[in-house]
Amino acid sequence: MSHIAVERNRRRQMNEHLKGDQASIIGGVIEFIKELHQVLQALESKKQRKTSLSPSPSTPSPRPLLQQLPNSSQPDHIHSPFGVDTSVGEVAACCNSSLADVEARISGPNVILKTISKRIPGQILKIIAVLEKFSFEILHLNISSMEDTVLYSFVIKIGLECQLSLEELAVQVQQSFFSEPIFLNEI
Repeated sequence: MSHIAVERNRRRQMNEHLKGDQASIIGGVIEFIKELHQVLQALESKKQRKTSLSPSPSTPSPRPLLQQLPNSSQPDHIHSPFGVDTSVGEVAACCNSSLADVEARISGPNVILKTISKRIPGQILKIIAVLEKFSFEILHLNISSMEDTVLYSFVIKIGLECQLSLEELAVQVQQSFFSEPIFLNEI
C-alpha cells in the first residue's frame, strides 16, 4: 500500500514540475515574440523613413493620430509609424522628422511614449531630461535595437503640475534630437 502512495506522489510531483516548465517556456516564447514585434516595428519605421519624403530636420511636424471624439467618417483603426493600430477613441500624437519618429499616446492613467531613430550617443539622457523637466515620472523603459536603429519605449506617469498636451510632449521630445548631446559625466 505504501509503495502505491509513494508512486502516486512521485507522479504528482513530476506532473507539477512539467507544468511549471511548460509555463516558463511559454512565458519565454511570449517575451521573445514581443521582442521580435518591436524589431519588426523598428525595421518598418526605418524603411518608411527611407522611402517617404521627410520634413526638413529643423521643422518637425506634430500631428494628432486621432481626435479625442470619434466620428462616423473615421476608420475603426489608424496605423501609426510604429506599426500599432490606434483604436477610435484613443488619444495619440505623432511628431516625425528625418532624425526620429516620436509617438505619444494615452494608456489609462499613463502615457506611452515611443521614439525610433538611428542610435545617437546620449539621446536617452536627453529624452529623460525632457520628461523630468515637464514633471513626468518614468515608470518603465524598454530599449530595443537592431544594427544602427534604436526604439525607446517609455511608460510615464503624468505629474499633477504637468500642463503639456500630447502634441506638445511629442514636439519637445522630437526637439531633443536636435540639441547638443548630454553625457553622464555632464550630469
